[in-house]
Amino acid sequence: MSEQGQSIKEQTLPVNDLRLITCVVQRGKADKIVKAAIDAGAGGATVCFGRGMGVRERLGLLGLAIVPEKEIIMIACKEAETERIMEAIVRVAHLDVPGHGIAYVSPIFKAVGLFSN
Repeated sequence: MSEQGQSIKEQTLPVNDLRLITCVVQRGKADKIVKAAIDAGAGGATVCFGRGMGVRERLGLLGLAIVPEKEIIMIACKEAETERIMEAIVRVAHLDVPGHGIAYVSPIFKAVGLFSN
């Protein structure tokens, strides 16, 4: 059967070992973070722009204004690579410092078009 004739079920990867790393940082910081993630083993990343809203943006952390424009980095990776990539992201983005951004990992339940095994 040709690739076009395959059903979505046949194209869907077994995803029990896939994770999505999402990182939200101040605008202008994503390029350096994505490079560090790729150096740590990520196959690639998607970066999009967003706008943050909340108490910290209104009041500012420690009296400093926080820019509401954000970059959102999404990286789909295998579970075995997740910790190494997260460590690189935290180190380069200084996420251990309050106000520098957040990162979290979510399980991927279904995926089409990722990784060629």
